[in-house]
Amino acid sequence: MTFPDEAHLITWPENFKAAASFTFDVDAESCTIAHDPTSTRRMSLMSHQSYGPRVAVPRLLKILERQEIQGTFFIPGFTAESYPDVVRRIVDGGHEVAHHGYLHEPMQGIDAATEANYLDRGLEALAKVAGVRPVGYRAPWWELNWHSPALLADRGFLYDSSLLDGDAPYRMAVTRGDSGHSNSRDIVEIPVDWALDDWEQYAFYPGVTGSGVIESPAKVLEMWTLEAEAHHAQGSCFVLTNHPFISGRPSKAVALEQLIDRVKALDGMWVTTLERIAEHTKATVNEIHSHARIEVPSYPGAGASFKPARLLETAPN
Repeated sequence: MTFPDEAHLITWPENFKAAASFTFDVDAESCTIAHDPTSTRRMSLMSHQSYGPRVAVPRLLKILERQEIQGTFFIPGFTAESYPDVVRRIVDGGHEVAHHGYLHEPMQGIDAATEANYLDRGLEALAKVAGVRPVGYRAPWWELNWHSPALLADRGFLYDSSLLDGDAPYRMAVTRGDSGHSNSRDIVEIPVDWALDDWEQYAFYPGVTGSGVIESPAKVLEMWTLEAEAHHAQGSCFVLTNHPFISGRPSKAVALEQLIDRVKALDGMWVTTLERIAEHTKATVNEIHSHARIEVPSYPGAGASFKPARLLETAPN
C-alpha cells in the first residue's frame, strides 16, 4: 500500500522511481554558541562539538566515497572559517556545499534586515574559504521566516530545505518582501522531517540538549529503512539529516553506511544531492504553491483569520 503526496506530484528522471539524499549539517561549535555564548568556557562541551569536523567528517567522507555517492553538506559560515581544510575536503570530494547561516543563529522573530546580514556573512565565508557560491539553504533549527524566501531569491538561491509540509519537492512562491519584487518568483522547497533527523534519536549533552536517552543504532536503522522504503514505494523524496558530531560516532556511522546500502538497493532509487533534485524539480514541475497564513491580531478574544494555501500559477519551463 502506498500513500503518495498528492499535493506535490512529481516524476523523476528516466529509470528512476523515487529520490533520496543524504545531507549533513556541519554545525560544529556554532549551534551551541548561538544557543549560549558562554558555552565557549566549557572545554568538554566544545570538544563534543569539534568532534564533528575533526573526526566525523573525514570518516563520513570515506563512507560516501566507498558507497560512490555524493552528499549535501550544510555548513555555517563560522564553521567554514574555523575548519577551512575540512570544507575544502568536502568540495574536493565532489559533494555539494550549502548554506546554514553564519553562526547557526536563532531565527524565530528576527527581522528581514538581520536575517539578510546572516545570509550575506555566511555567503562571504563560504566564498572565501572554498570558492563556493551555494544554491541551497537550510535554516538553523529548520526555522524559516515568512520573509526568508524573498531574501533567498534575491541572492539567487535555487532551493530551501527547511519546511515540513510535504514528502516531495515543490516550487514555492516567493511573497512580496522588502525587496519589492512581485509574487511571480519562486524557489524550490525540498521538505524535511523530524523523524529523519539524527538529533531526535541520538543527541544528548547534559544541560544542553536531549532527554538522556540515546537510541540504539539498530533501532534507528530499522526506522529509517522503513521510511526509505515508504518513500520509494510512493515515488517521493527521502531526505535524511545527519550531524557529523552525532552520526559520525563509530556505531552510528556503521549503521548509516548500512542504511546507504539498503537505500541504494531499492530498485529505481535516485541517490543524489539536493542540488540535483532541485534542478530537476525546477525544470519539470510547473505548479507553484503558496502557503497558508494565519493572522491572530491579539489573543484571546480577537478571533483569527486564515488565508489558505493555493496553487498560484502554472509556470512555463
